Amino acid sequence: MIKYKIAIFASGSGSNAEEIFKYFSDSDSVNVVLLLTNNPSAYAITRAQRHGIAYKIFDKPMLMDSGVMLKWLTEYDITHIVLAGFMWLIPDYLVKSFPNRIINIHPALLPKYGGKGMYGSKVHEAVKNAGETETGITIHVVNEKYDDGAILFQTKCKIEPSDDAESIAEKIHRLEHASYPKVIESWIIGERARD
Repeated sequence: MIKYKIAIFASGSGSNAEEIFKYFSDSDSVNVVLLLTNNPSAYAITRAQRHGIAYKIFDKPMLMDSGVMLKWLTEYDITHIVLAGFMWLIPDYLVKSFPNRIINIHPALLPKYGGKGMYGSKVHEAVKNAGETETGITIHVVNEKYDDGAILFQTKCKIEPSDDAESIAEKIHRLEHASYPKVIESWIIGERARD
């Protein structure tokens, strides 16, 4: 009996979403049942279709309209929300409707390199330009501010002098794909994430 149902919010390629789809495909207790995207051409939609997962496309007014979004989330019996490369701030009504049940992954070691406008290659460029020798990922609970909620998990990787933003991104993607599904499972089922 599936007790927990996830909706994933994604804006782009959806490589993290795909890892999450695969990880929970055989789970007896946690299932991904819905993909929500603000980008009609997001490759994440193709990934969801391949896994037989329903999807909805929305724009900013629809996101801000609690009636629309909460109707969809109720319709699919969503218990938890996972952000996987979603670029917009989550509105207050959603944070209040899903208290401590929305999670995000950020491609840096928060509180460094977080906040509005810090996403994707912009983060990796900032890390490289600052001369950092390590970076990593942060998985955190979502609140009303960008990249500000309680940190659940962090893991690091080294930055070599020869690395550029693109090679840093590849290292980060490997960390994300290896860690995010497991941390989601631990978070939902209530155990502490183990490295």
